[in-house]
Amino acid sequence: MKPDIELARETKLQPIARIAADLHIDEENLIPYGKFKAKVDYRVISDEKIKQSSLILVTAITPTKAGIGKTTTSISLAQGLQQLGKKAVLALREPSLGPCFGMKGGATGGGYSQVLPMDEINLHFTGDFHAITSANNMLAALLDNYIYHNRNSDKPQLKQVLWRRVLDVNDRSLRQMVSGLGGSANGIPAETGFDITPASEIMAILCLAKDLEDLENRINNILLGYTTDNEPFFVRDLGVGGAITVLLKDAIHPNLVQTMEGGGAFVHGGPFANIAHGCNSLMATRMAMSTGDFVITEAGFGADLGAEKFFDIKCRVAGLNPKASVLVVTSQALKLHGGVEVADISKPNEEGLKLGLLNVGEHLKNLQQFGQSVVVAFNQYHFDTEEEIAIVRHWCEGHKAAFALNNGFTQGGKGAVELAQTVLDLIEKAPSADVKFAYDLEDSIEDKIRKVVVNVYGGKFISFSPKAALMLKRINRLGFDKLPICIAKTQYSFSDNPAHLGVAQDFEFKIADLIINSGAGFIVAVAGEMMRMPGLPKSPQAERIFLKDGEIEGLS
Repeated sequence: MKPDIELARETKLQPIARIAADLHIDEENLIPYGKFKAKVDYRVISDEKIKQSSLILVTAITPTKAGIGKTTTSISLAQGLQQLGKKAVLALREPSLGPCFGMKGGATGGGYSQVLPMDEINLHFTGDFHAITSANNMLAALLDNYIYHNRNSDKPQLKQVLWRRVLDVNDRSLRQMVSGLGGSANGIPAETGFDITPASEIMAILCLAKDLEDLENRINNILLGYTTDNEPFFVRDLGVGGAITVLLKDAIHPNLVQTMEGGGAFVHGGPFANIAHGCNSLMATRMAMSTGDFVITEAGFGADLGAEKFFDIKCRVAGLNPKASVLVVTSQALKLHGGVEVADISKPNEEGLKLGLLNVGEHLKNLQQFGQSVVVAFNQYHFDTEEEIAIVRHWCEGHKAAFALNNGFTQGGKGAVELAQTVLDLIEKAPSADVKFAYDLEDSIEDKIRKVVVNVYGGKFISFSPKAALMLKRINRLGFDKLPICIAKTQYSFSDNPAHLGVAQDFEFKIADLIINSGAGFIVAVAGEMMRMPGLPKSPQAERIFLKDGEIEGLS
């Protein structure tokens, strides 16, 4: 097949006004960004229409480092539903420039199942990431300015600053640094560092905000640091919540684009799934449900990370109840978790594939615990054998899960008709129950973490580092113990050890730190070595991205 970007260029795009009209969005609510993308005023969201829409979650088993095709499956499912005459709309995350120029090369699907214009979506798009970066760093500058000008005043003095700057670039050199060097005119020297923009709490806030008022309230609740009296210091104490909100007044509106087959797609927000909740904005999901009969959204990485946070954070905040969940599998991921070496996972190996089904079983059990009816979607590659596909199909029959083959990558919507019909049949005959959360908000922070670790990850018990234990006492003292939790861990294992493939059981889960994200409204529990600023690989995708005759090459 041709490269993704070449297939995208060959696709005739519909004017974005026509896509909007198909979704019954009036032109007066459209904010165009060129011919083929636009923002849509979030006030078109309709609670009544949302009640009539069926939400479908796409998640996955534990992925390989190359991914598992979850976004491609989401897009192809929407196209497949459209092939069956259904009004299906997508709600997806925006790509981050860091991974695009680092390992991934892009995040808009692949083959004949992409959202377009893929080059613009993968690059600067409508400026949302730039707005979040600017808002985050403006807040950092204002905080530094407060500290600088109030060193000898009666105003509260800060002894610890928690807020860091962000940049949407993979740059390991910025993880730890010293600012304020070069004399007193340049500020006060301090140890600090940069995170990547998707790791900013402002990204998480934008994606959970219900409207502009809620956005400003959440920004005002951001914890910036602690005073010399050991009291919390919030954005509201700095008095700049309104100014930061102003920088986000356009970014709050969801972005409308299209699939390769002319279907509507809202692509908005992009928090990382292993250090945040990993879902597109709440407003994009609600807007998609206001305009479509079937809405497909996804949660980042495997179901243990993305789906758990989707249910326990996003669905809890918004009152969402998906009608079905799709669990994406590939033969490569199955073989990897069945003990096959990475170099051999594209070769036939029925025994390894069978062992890898244990990983599917754990994810399936977890989704069913959340009340979900599940379709296992086999994302087919050219090297998959009929015997391997039959093994997975037979396994699903014995585990109360529907099965469907997906060839959306090579055939677009036509290749996803089997998946689409299977999902429709499930929603009609045995839709998901209301979401059953993994924990109650009244549970203690320890119990919330323990319930997720034991019942979702398969661990035996949890332990807290001395730093995390001290933070736990602080969280309880400040009254943040009733917030939901967001566990930050590796995406490559159920455990906190990325080398522990397959199914991890009866392990100790070590909490290294607890972080109060009071603006976003959750407590981040950090397990293992979590990087909030990724580095670039030895051979980054940037080496293969270039312009040729005015056209971009190398994005995927």
